[in-house]
Amino acid sequence: MSAKNAFYAQSGGVTAVINASACGVIETARKHPDKIGNVYAGRNGIIGALEEDLIDTSLESSDDIAALKNTPSGGFGSCRFKLKSLEDNKAEYERLIEVFKAHDIGYFFYNGGGDSADTCYKVSQLSEKMGYPVQAIHVPKTVDNDLPITDNCPGFGSVAKYIAVSALEASFDVRSMAKTSTKIFVLEVMGRHAGWIAAAGGLIEDEGIPVVILFPEIEFDQDKFMAQVDAKVKEHGFCTIVVSEGIHYPDGKFLAEQGTRDNFGHAQLGGAAPVVANMIKEALGYKFHWAVADYLQRAARHLASESDVEQAYALGEKAVEFAVAGENSIMPTVDRISNDPYEWKIGKANLADVANVEKMMPMEYITEDGFGITQACKDYLTPLIKGEAYPAYKANGLPDYVTLKLQSVDQKLEKFEV
Repeated sequence: MSAKNAFYAQSGGVTAVINASACGVIETARKHPDKIGNVYAGRNGIIGALEEDLIDTSLESSDDIAALKNTPSGGFGSCRFKLKSLEDNKAEYERLIEVFKAHDIGYFFYNGGGDSADTCYKVSQLSEKMGYPVQAIHVPKTVDNDLPITDNCPGFGSVAKYIAVSALEASFDVRSMAKTSTKIFVLEVMGRHAGWIAAAGGLIEDEGIPVVILFPEIEFDQDKFMAQVDAKVKEHGFCTIVVSEGIHYPDGKFLAEQGTRDNFGHAQLGGAAPVVANMIKEALGYKFHWAVADYLQRAARHLASESDVEQAYALGEKAVEFAVAGENSIMPTVDRISNDPYEWKIGKANLADVANVEKMMPMEYITEDGFGITQACKDYLTPLIKGEAYPAYKANGLPDYVTLKLQSVDQKLEKFEV
C-alpha cells in the first residue's frame, strides 16, 4: 500500500507555541516516508482545503521547519471558520473529500480548539460515509485552556506566564506611584467563558500584590466587587484587578459586549477593562490605569514557558505517531502525573468526548468570595509557567523568527467559493 499524503491546518486564534505543534507534525511525518508522503498545509486553515490552496511543506528546509518551534503565531495562516453539519451544508464536505482525493490525502491533522475539534470529528465520521476514509487527528491548542480531558492545552502555559509576569511588573509600577497618583490598575485578559487566563493573574498574590480577579464563572456583583477593591486599597494603598473579557451580569449580558458577532456566532467582546476602571472611579474616586493584553498575551513567544513549548511539540509528534499506528478520530492529551516535581505523559481522548465540550474553572480553584484563586489552583498553574524557552536573537536585537516560503501545490479542481 503506497504512502498517503497528509493535510495539516491551524485553526482559530493562534498562540505563542502553535507552530511548535506544526514542527512536531511535520518533522515526525518526515520520519515515516513509508506511511506518509508529503505534508500539505492549508493556507489559512480549513479554508485552504476548501479553496484547494495547499502549501507544500516538503519545499521548506529542515532548518526552517525546526525554526517554527521558536516562532509565534500561525506559520501557515489560521482562520475562524466552522463547518456546518452535513445536512446544512453538504457541499463543503463534498468539496473537502474532492480535494483530499485529488491530492491523495489520507491523514488530516487539525490544530486548534473546541470548534476545530468539532470539525475534525465531523470529517472523521463523514469521510468514510462519503466513500473516502480519512484518518482525522485533532492536535489541541487554545490559550483559553477549555478543552476537556487534557490536563492543559498548548498555548495556555505561555499566556499564563505572560499575564502573571505582566501583572506583577505593572503592579510594581502602581505600587511605586500609589502615594500621590494611581491606585488602581486593571488588566483585561482573554477568556470568554472560562477564567483560566484570569486565574494566572492571581499568582502575583504570593509576591505581596493585592489582586482582585473577575472570572466569567462568577456572576458580576458590582456592590461586592467595589467593597473588595476598596478594602484592598485601604489596606495596601493600591490594588490590581485582572478581568476576564467574558465577565457578565446575572442576566448573562457581558460587560464588554459590543453588539456584534464573529464568524462562529459568538458575541464579540472587548473593553471590559475601561468599563470596570470607570466603575471604580465613579464609585470610589480612585485614579486608575488600564490595559488590554489582547494579541500581546497570545503572541509573546519571547516569554513562552518551557513546558508549554515541549508539550506543544510532543502533541504534534504524537498525533502523527497515532495516525501511522492506525488511530482515527482521537486527540492526544497531556496527562499530569504529579505537580512537584512536575511530570506528565501523552494520553489520548476520543473526539466524540471532546467536540463541543467546554472545560470551565473548577469551583474549588476559586476562593469562596469569588475574587481569588485557591492553593489548589496555584498548584495546578505553577508548573505550567515554569521554565523559559527563549528564542535566539539577531544582531539587531529582535528575535530570530522564521517566515516560510509557503509555496502552493498546483491546483487540480475547479474554483470553490467559501
